[in-house]
Amino acid sequence: MKHTLQLRQSQHLMLTPQLQQAIKLLQLSTLEINQETSRLLDENPFLEREDDSTNQTYSGNSSSDTPAPASTSNGSDTPEKEAEPRSSDSDWQEPSFSSSSSSSSPDDEDDGYAEVAADKPSMRDHLLWQLNMSLMDGRDKKIIALLIDALDDNGYLSQPLEEIVELLPQELDITLDDLETALVQLQYLDAPGIGARNLSECLALQLRATPEDVPGRDLALALVGQHLDLLAARDFNKLKKTLRCDDDALRCAQDLIVHLQPKPGAAFEHKAADYVVPDVLVERLNGTWRARLNPEAMPRLRINQMYANILQRRGESSQQEMAGQLQEARWFIKNLQQRFETILRVSQAIVERQRQFFEHGDIAMRPLVLREIAEQLELHESTISRVTTQKFMLTPRGIYEFKYFFGSGLATEAGGACSSTAIRALIKQLVSEEDAKRPLTDSRMSEILAQQGILVARRTVAKYREGMNILPVNLRKSL
Repeated sequence: MKHTLQLRQSQHLMLTPQLQQAIKLLQLSTLEINQETSRLLDENPFLEREDDSTNQTYSGNSSSDTPAPASTSNGSDTPEKEAEPRSSDSDWQEPSFSSSSSSSSPDDEDDGYAEVAADKPSMRDHLLWQLNMSLMDGRDKKIIALLIDALDDNGYLSQPLEEIVELLPQELDITLDDLETALVQLQYLDAPGIGARNLSECLALQLRATPEDVPGRDLALALVGQHLDLLAARDFNKLKKTLRCDDDALRCAQDLIVHLQPKPGAAFEHKAADYVVPDVLVERLNGTWRARLNPEAMPRLRINQMYANILQRRGESSQQEMAGQLQEARWFIKNLQQRFETILRVSQAIVERQRQFFEHGDIAMRPLVLREIAEQLELHESTISRVTTQKFMLTPRGIYEFKYFFGSGLATEAGGACSSTAIRALIKQLVSEEDAKRPLTDSRMSEILAQQGILVARRTVAKYREGMNILPVNLRKSL
């Protein structure tokens, strides 16, 4: 085979580093943007925040890094003499405080320290503390501590005692009777319900910890001990015949059981609070709903003028790395500004399309897909997808993610379409207004929606109901 050289022209798409950074910033959330900004501020000396008043502001659009001379206020062509550093008494004044802090007395110890939340003990730490405070002997405490380590996150002892005793070394000389005795002692520590082996035992332990004169206590113990399956199925007629009680007694016992904790270990969970910083604020001005950027979510950055001037004066080939950092800082500021401009355009388009939602709520939500916003703004659908992911807007009705305003639609008898969000709101409204003794079935809700001109199948109603964590009709029935 003869080797030859050929020239061939082809076109292919290349993502420049600037374009890659723009795409990356567009899909980041507000929290991730702040983290990325903090990282670049630490790594890039040419980047600084605008609230830092030690350097002059640099305009990234200007061709020169040297700021233009300031004009005089008296109209003369003679430039003012450069101001020299001054030292006055005002420069040495103590910083001012808010009215709430300045009005407090310096002798007030409580106002002088910030409140710090105490660390909440875990379930294991709480039980071990209870165990150490008891008057049991050392051997019993060690056996109970073994059972505490075997508890799951919900506070249940899911592993049988027979398996636990087989796993223990024989030299400990711990028998099954020792474990059963230790389990009883564990269950009577100051955490009712912990150490139970099933839901029935967990509820019974909590009921036994209540005073004996509590109305419905004995009947509730009988329910959770022998008829918990009938109670879960809401078979109240069979329960009344079996327990030989009336509606009032059964209702009192049921109310007592409902207020118990089926997962006692959940009280010791450490859940970190999730905070959402809205990217956009939606408000009504002169009868029109408008969106504007949240200034608290926008990092204000600029080029460090002092470093930029030093780099311009030196101009040595060895400063190529610093020149790259300067260019990177310029790109970041420009791409960050472009990101917020795109978010504002998309949010305003969403507000215009969902104007009825802001007026009347979820019931007035209209069907909307990403393609409609993309065609209106002449952007790619993938760009709209990035903008609407993990971006939030603060409205008079609450904080919503951009994705919340998008959804498919179902046909109506009038030939229009109703959004799935509006249908969910209607189903939720029907369930909240139903008779608790005769709750609505999925078929009946489908018929009611059809009477309102919304054609929804029964299985679609069931799908939306399950998505909203609404129980089926047999579990919503009450006395």
